[in-house]
Amino acid sequence: MAKASKSDEKNKGASPEERFSEQERAAIKERAAELKTQGQRGRSADKAAADEADVQAKIAEMPESDRVLAERVHEIVTTEAPELAPKLYYGQPGYARNGKVVCFFRSGQTDKERYSTFGFSAHANLDDSSGLWPSSYALTEPSEKAWEKLAELVKQAVS
Repeated sequence: MAKASKSDEKNKGASPEERFSEQERAAIKERAAELKTQGQRGRSADKAAADEADVQAKIAEMPESDRVLAERVHEIVTTEAPELAPKLYYGQPGYARNGKVVCFFRSGQTDKERYSTFGFSAHANLDDSSGLWPSSYALTEPSEKAWEKLAELVKQAVS
């Protein structure tokens, strides 16, 4: 049997308000609302359009510097991997195949972090024979070469 960590022991019996930060609780609530909305929409062309509109609305409400990054990410993902469907993922833009998020964008300002993040889930085809590969990238002011690398990674993720 695995030994409980110090944080497990510290959080034992703690309420969600004590275990999670305000941002984490907000993300959990957003995810629950997303799942409820997705369940009500079912599977249809209307659902895909509504999910796309949700992602576009989320991007539009981001602070300007993050919005510019998110718009570029959205353009790259939808161009390089058109089989991925935009959908909200913990209140941020995500891109899914068969309902499973493959990659996602996290607004640094929304998350109160010093940089935004572009990440991949375990459903991305990025496994490397070395047994070591990055699963997320910090985005601040990427060069054109960095954007090209991100496009290559997105293509690889769905290959």
